[in-house]
Amino acid sequence: MTPMIDVMEEQRYALQAERDGHKSRAERNKLGQFATPTPLACDVLAFGLGLLPEGEAVRFLDPAIGTGSFYSALRATQRRRPIDWASGFEIDPHYGQPAQALWAGEPLEITLGDFTRQPVPRSDTERANLLVCNPPYVRHHHLSSAEKVRLQDAARAAAQVKLSGLAGLYCYFMALAHNWMSEGGIAGWLIPSEFMDVNYGKALKTYLLREVTLLHVHRFDPNDVQFDDALVSSAVVWFKKAKPPADHAVTFSYGGTMQKPVLVKNVGVHDLECAEKWTRFPKQDAEAAHDGYRLGDLFVIKRGLATGDNSFFILDEEKVRDLGLPTQFLRPILPSTRYIKADEISADTAGVPLLDKRLFLLDCDLPEEEVRRDHPALWAYLQTGIDHVAPRYLCRSRRYWYAQERRPAAPIVCTYIGRSDHDGRPFRFLLNNSKATATNVYLCLYPQPLLASQLQHKPEALRPLWHALNAIGKETLLGNGRVYGGGMHKLEPRELANVPANDLAAIAGLSKKTLVRQLTLEDLFAI
Repeated sequence: MTPMIDVMEEQRYALQAERDGHKSRAERNKLGQFATPTPLACDVLAFGLGLLPEGEAVRFLDPAIGTGSFYSALRATQRRRPIDWASGFEIDPHYGQPAQALWAGEPLEITLGDFTRQPVPRSDTERANLLVCNPPYVRHHHLSSAEKVRLQDAARAAAQVKLSGLAGLYCYFMALAHNWMSEGGIAGWLIPSEFMDVNYGKALKTYLLREVTLLHVHRFDPNDVQFDDALVSSAVVWFKKAKPPADHAVTFSYGGTMQKPVLVKNVGVHDLECAEKWTRFPKQDAEAAHDGYRLGDLFVIKRGLATGDNSFFILDEEKVRDLGLPTQFLRPILPSTRYIKADEISADTAGVPLLDKRLFLLDCDLPEEEVRRDHPALWAYLQTGIDHVAPRYLCRSRRYWYAQERRPAAPIVCTYIGRSDHDGRPFRFLLNNSKATATNVYLCLYPQPLLASQLQHKPEALRPLWHALNAIGKETLLGNGRVYGGGMHKLEPRELANVPANDLAAIAGLSKKTLVRQLTLEDLFAI
């Protein structure tokens, strides 16, 4: 049953909208301020209260309380359960001071300050038995080096969590909150689901499996974005502050709401310890051991090149003609996938893709004095980028700001980001018969020496290999990649390289894999 929205919640909701209206999206993004919608807050609190022992009075804490959406939801869902006390922290007075005024008549104490710098309670009665929080979604690049060191030291001291410098602020909140919970207390964290798949999330997953009893992980359908102003796939993580019992199993649910999910499955802690990515649950079973070939054994997989400024360095045929640029400094380059309808790219006799949108990458490795002396048209064009392109980080880190990184044409390229379109395929593998390189919206697949040797004797095998890549199951690719809000999927090179590839190896005529390490092409790309 959906709780009734009372007058206080209506006032809080109006206050939230008014306060948000005085900040730009960029300002709120920098501080990770994304307010929890009322229905979601009520769903989370109703679930969390059900995890407490029946009749136990609530000691409530929200370390990033904002205007109090979770406290308001607690009031709406507590039924007859008593509340001993409620407390919250808010670092931003823009929200904290009006929230203090709003809840002045309630048993809620809001402290203005940085939760990560607060002294921890000394007694168990001062600690929360129900901690619920939507921590600030502050990406690591918004944290200074000194701040990261402080937070890493604090997380290690509080909960034995050794967080990477790539971890977002929400990871530190979870670790530091450990000492704010009473023994046996319940915590619910509304956080980005990316921690389940990325490398920096490993330390957090270790904490959840070894230092506390992980109870339930609910992942929302990525197509059902929970925050209107943040394109992020969300999850709610519930755990008890107690060491896990032997043979413990964790409930994973997906889609719908916490109380009415679409899918539910119990997963043993051992399977979670072994699983590289947790977003495979509950849709898939634990990944079976695979000692055979993976795509990384067959292909060197590289992100396409980053130009530093596509609008300056990537030119269409008309602009090339108008500028009179020398052809020796122009390389064909693939356009974005929306301009490539077929999965096979044909080329003219010069190796330029036969596409409606034909693009060229400006790439020159001559020193400026030679360009000025021998190529006046190119020199004139480069002068138009001196002020706004040359100072960019990628450009200024090069020997010559207009020289591109080495990225030859790949025989097969894969889309890096996608949704479930193109006949239900979030990722497309394109057979590239041209001499076109690719930008970083693609992954470039270059045959490893082991496969290259086979293709040298049997070049016709490339086409069935390409067909086999496109036949890889959707769930296999999604299970190795990562997902963001709005149903956007992404595959990093290492993730694609991890996909099992015994079928492809057989097509190429490779014998059963042995545990002998083969020579790779990595050194060539490092030159």
